[in-house]
Amino acid sequence: MNQLIYVETSIPSFYFETRPGAKIQAQREWTREWWETARWQDALFTSSVVITELEATPDDQKRADMIGLLDPLPHLPYTDEIDAIVAVYFSNKVMPLESGGDAHHLALASFHRCDILATWNCKHIANPNKIAHIRLINTSLGLATPQLLTPFELLEIEP
Repeated sequence: MNQLIYVETSIPSFYFETRPGAKIQAQREWTREWWETARWQDALFTSSVVITELEATPDDQKRADMIGLLDPLPHLPYTDEIDAIVAVYFSNKVMPLESGGDAHHLALASFHRCDILATWNCKHIANPNKIAHIRLINTSLGLATPQLLTPFELLEIEP
């Protein structure tokens, strides 16, 4: 398969999730199952934005585990163009201002022409109601839009 996949913050967060509840536990298991497959079959990337978000995790052990999971991944370069794209996303209400990291993740994955943005953030990123708007704005910027998929969805398309 060998697709270029941008891994945003929710992936390592769910990989090490410890909260109870059937849905959360299922998301954790799907994340782990996908990670074990994807890290051998696909080109996974992350960014300094993800690391900065993870560094804000209050639990020292969880923070170290999440950052350690991503240590082997190369980082997509953050450029001035990313800031310009994020500004367009905010001005066109693609993402709300309070979810700044989400806009940065989408901008990085779009600018670097990733095939997929892997996320559990179904409110601001992998939201089917937002896909057409994201595509419209990205097209106006001359950017491709990556597929915005959860690990569960990625497991469904693995060979």
